[in-house]
Amino acid sequence: MIRKLFRQMLVTQILSAMTVMLCMLVDSMMIGRFLGVDSMTAYGLANPVLLIFAAYGAMLSAGVQVMCGKTVGVGDREGTNACFSASVVLALSVSIAGLILILALVNPVCTLLGAGKPGPGNPVFGLTKDYLRGFIVGAPAFIVAQVMVPFLQISGNRLRLALAVVTMTVGDIAFDLLNVFVFHGGTLGMGLASSFSYYMALIVGLVYFFKKDCLFKLKLKSVTGKVCRKLLEYGVPTVINSLAMVVLVFTLNKILLSVGGNGAVASYSVISTVGNICYCFGSGVASVALLLAAMFYSDEDRTAIHTLVRTQTYYAVILDAALVVLVFALAPMLVSLFLTDQAARSMAIWGLRLFSFSLLPCSLNTTFKNFYQGVNRTRFTELISLLQNVTFPVAVAFLLSRFWGTTGVWLSFLGGELLTMAFICAVVWSKNRKITVSEKAFAMLPRLFGVKEKDMMEVTIRSLEEAEEASVKAEAFCREHGEPPRNSMLISLCVDEMVSNIVTHGFKKERKDQSVDVRIFFKDGKRIIRIRDNCVNFDPLEYLELHKADDPIAHIGIRMVMKMVKSANYVNSLGLNNLTLVL
Repeated sequence: MIRKLFRQMLVTQILSAMTVMLCMLVDSMMIGRFLGVDSMTAYGLANPVLLIFAAYGAMLSAGVQVMCGKTVGVGDREGTNACFSASVVLALSVSIAGLILILALVNPVCTLLGAGKPGPGNPVFGLTKDYLRGFIVGAPAFIVAQVMVPFLQISGNRLRLALAVVTMTVGDIAFDLLNVFVFHGGTLGMGLASSFSYYMALIVGLVYFFKKDCLFKLKLKSVTGKVCRKLLEYGVPTVINSLAMVVLVFTLNKILLSVGGNGAVASYSVISTVGNICYCFGSGVASVALLLAAMFYSDEDRTAIHTLVRTQTYYAVILDAALVVLVFALAPMLVSLFLTDQAARSMAIWGLRLFSFSLLPCSLNTTFKNFYQGVNRTRFTELISLLQNVTFPVAVAFLLSRFWGTTGVWLSFLGGELLTMAFICAVVWSKNRKITVSEKAFAMLPRLFGVKEKDMMEVTIRSLEEAEEASVKAEAFCREHGEPPRNSMLISLCVDEMVSNIVTHGFKKERKDQSVDVRIFFKDGKRIIRIRDNCVNFDPLEYLELHKADDPIAHIGIRMVMKMVKSANYVNSLGLNNLTLVL
């Protein structure tokens, strides 16, 4: 079930990660080819503002993934709504404040960005100002759309999320073309085109949040300083990662300028642009790992976390191994989209091919970095970010460029990722006191985390026969743990009733991938049953409330089970029904 869930989430997460990069790529190509060099310069000068807003949105999105993963994992609806409400308030307040600030101070901002001072002899200033004004109009939609992504993932609305991403991309291309060939709006029109596409995507996604069955409720009373602070703290590693990347780009540009001149810097710009698209595959895997790790960690589900480590590693390797081959083979074609100078093209092709070898270790490092953030190893995550994105690649580039010039810089991408991977392995092996590649070792869970295996029973059920076998196994498990015969029989009956009901009424004949995971464990004197399935949405607590006036004999199975439990909690997240019963 976890592997299938990971695969389903991965597609939409990669698409959403690509959206901003694709829009930037489309804008840069359109501006460069149709509006001229001055407009391209203005676009490049305005990019830092876009990246600052993107970094803030990414920070909130990561914070939501960790915080909501924890609250959803334990069925804390109030905590989930508080996270949702706080993220909306933080996204809107900062983006609107930024919108007003940029519009009010647009002239000094353009000068600060390097556009010089306004005047008839400086067309770049006016072009930069126009693009900023056009883009900043979409800042609220841009940030809210980023925050919306994890909520749509958690609610299982992957199709709507994919539709929003496609709408944004297609809309940006269409509006750019209209601006160039119909309205002739220059850089202002290009900025507005991006803004309109963000609002289109936002509208597509927002439809879900106004539905009655929406998992999240906006409750402004739940927005407290503590909730906002925690949300931002969970996103700090993402900000550190973004800032580290800025320092890396700045430093490598300096080194390249000294060893290869302007052609080397231009080649690096092409490599960075193509690389940002390639990174979306690894960051897609990493984002899914972050959300699921936080969810399973809060649920103290050791088995699920081990399965997650194995699954995330598999997809990181498979996707990026294929990507390495693709980029290496298509490097000449990709470079030709950006450069016409033969010398610069040759340099960029060689650099892009060497860069491609870093994609696989980069994907693994980024995935584990996010995974460790999800299982509360925040400091370790921050350290990996600094080593991966600044310390190691800069050190390798500085050293190798002395011997091999620009080739040494291109090798710094691979060298930095391999050193980061070696560091992660060294920490894992040191903690386990042996060299091992097991998922248990790389999960790095605390020794006393979760429930001991001997105090837990886990089983996956796909048929009524297996449901009956599970109930028998549950009774035997309870007796082995000292439960009286009557208690053991009641727990067995509870499993049989709930699971048989899911198999009978929740399974669809046309689907072969449906299953029910049952987990029984004893902790702190409590007897707990957790039932998780990927069938149609069904909340037994709400169902009983709606049918409480019916004949007492009706729905006897669910009524009987609910009378046996001390507390029951249901939540539907990631397209899964999660029911926890405390007997």
